[in-house]
Amino acid sequence: MLFFQSLLSLALAQLAVAQYGAPDPSQSSSAAGPAPSAPADTAGHHNIDVFPNGTYVFHPANITANVGDLVTFYFPNSGAISHSVTQSSFANPCTHLAANGSDPAGFDSSLLTSTTFTLNITSTNPIWFHCKQVLHCGMGMVGSINAPLTGNNTHANYVANAMAIGNNEVTETDTGTPVLTGVNAVPVGPPGSSDAMRVAAKGGLYFAVVAVLMSLI
Repeated sequence: MLFFQSLLSLALAQLAVAQYGAPDPSQSSSAAGPAPSAPADTAGHHNIDVFPNGTYVFHPANITANVGDLVTFYFPNSGAISHSVTQSSFANPCTHLAANGSDPAGFDSSLLTSTTFTLNITSTNPIWFHCKQVLHCGMGMVGSINAPLTGNNTHANYVANAMAIGNNEVTETDTGTPVLTGVNAVPVGPPGSSDAMRVAAKGGLYFAVVAVLMSLI
């Protein structure tokens, strides 16, 4: 019984971490929390930094993902400079992908800071995206998922297409409302949804462990 009680205590401690996060010894109770920063990838979950270290890029800018994988973008606390993850096309890298026939409009996080935005991959076809903040796309702030490694439609050529637009980039409007549809990938919900999903998933797992252990005591 003592063994199972010890396991129960450990499970409850892990549950608290899953719900509230582990304390950071480098932060005092009065200090402001850090801005979101992309953690290491895990199986089936890819993480991308937006505007890392003040550079006009996504990092990594090109990834390979399978159907069912999640891709989470981490937006920094960059003050007055907000950013977006806006789906586009290879041919028009700095233009939001419009609805076309049976295909819906591309995803668009809207302009954000200090949050996350998560996509669920629904196809292994290429996915192209950019930041729609004024002039950012023309500076090369674009990215891709499952871009071909050879041929004309590579990630490198996509970046080149965007930078060729440069200062001639057409300013895109931002309503403040995210577009939660997409082609080959769809958002799991509004910005910030990934945090709630991750906590819920971990919480559900540990509640299940606790229930099993309780039945054995």
